[in-house]
Amino acid sequence: MSEDGYRVGSFAFSSRLFVGTGKYANYDLMPAALAASGCEVVTVAIRRDVLADGGGAKPDNILDHLDLERYTILPNTAGCFTAKDAVRSARLSRELLEGLENPGAKWVKLEVLAEKKTLLPDPVGTLEAAKELVSDGFEVLAYSSDDPVIASRLKDLGVTSVMPLGSPIGSGRGILNPDNIHLCVETLKEGDASYPVIVDAGVGTASDVAIAMELGADGVLLNTGIAGAKNPVRMAEAMSLAIQAGRLAYGSGRIPRKLFATASSPEQGLIARAAKN
Repeated sequence: MSEDGYRVGSFAFSSRLFVGTGKYANYDLMPAALAASGCEVVTVAIRRDVLADGGGAKPDNILDHLDLERYTILPNTAGCFTAKDAVRSARLSRELLEGLENPGAKWVKLEVLAEKKTLLPDPVGTLEAAKELVSDGFEVLAYSSDDPVIASRLKDLGVTSVMPLGSPIGSGRGILNPDNIHLCVETLKEGDASYPVIVDAGVGTASDVAIAMELGADGVLLNTGIAGAKNPVRMAEAMSLAIQAGRLAYGSGRIPRKLFATASSPEQGLIARAAKN
């Protein structure tokens, strides 16, 4: 848990780690990893297998293995390649979660992907879908490139949070462009220091999480870095500790980088070399 609370739209949380529910080896491992992460928000892709009734017998799906009293569900539009499909997915998610009386019905993680090879966000489609969903009353968390200009445009449309990527989804490459993430944070928080910026995608290990937080992000969303680890439960705990360490370091104010060394011990009181007779 973070030492300080924060808000994302109408939601208040203490944990700054958002965790996905895909790619786990089985449904027993997933809740154990979520618990170890200390997260309060879990992301779920609302697809046909979640919505279907199985022809009478409800099929086993992710929601059956989540404690809906413990977690706020963040539905996402993963796998959508057009604004139209993303908007439809968001509305289906809202209907489902309203039926389950989960507060996650209020919001959506918006993904509009450009193509399948890189899974990078389509900036035009994302802007189009974001505009429609905001006007429809959603609190939109928009998956975006690390371009501060696109990030700013999304904020201007009224999205609740911009989520710049660290690197491509599932790549495990960490924060490829720290300067861009820093620029996104500075741009989005200009005039509103409380605006939530959450780094999303590409996190491979705990140090990646710490770096994102040290750059000023308010939180990190990840999935594969935990689910794909050899020991997902222990990795989830490591990610939780990295969130805390990175946030604490950011708030503490790091020393400036210098080209040359600076002695950490004082020069006064050094033992002088004895003079020769």
